[in-house]
Amino acid sequence: MAHRILVLNGPNLNMLGTREPQTYGAQTLADVEKLTVEHGASLGLEVTCKQSNHEGELVTLIQQALGSAEAIIINPGAYSHTSVAIHDALRAVALPVVEVHLSNIHAREAFRHHSYVSPVALGVICGLGSTGYKLALSALAEKL
Repeated sequence: MAHRILVLNGPNLNMLGTREPQTYGAQTLADVEKLTVEHGASLGLEVTCKQSNHEGELVTLIQQALGSAEAIIINPGAYSHTSVAIHDALRAVALPVVEVHLSNIHAREAFRHHSYVSPVALGVICGLGSTGYKLALSALAEKL
């Protein structure tokens, strides 16, 4: 049976391809999700992708992952820097988590240098664009 991975994308990631392509690249969220699902399948993983602009919905999706997924990849977007609720939900489900960011958050504005997700993540991948999702899947395939 394939390991099940939930990939969550937070606010504004639905705007990929049109929002600040110099920072986030030209790929759309659909492109990133397709690449992620295909790479997951090549590793024997079953990948489900979800996106929400709403913090509470992301918390609910994290909670629902308990029993339906074995690990989470999350790009919390701006909620990385503000959401104790997402931190608490990830901690509560106690699943392996990899945090992914398309841009290098440490090379950007100072407020982006802190993440509430990082302390509950196995690892953080940032600045490598959509390749970060593939690296996260590879790491989880090894871990699981």
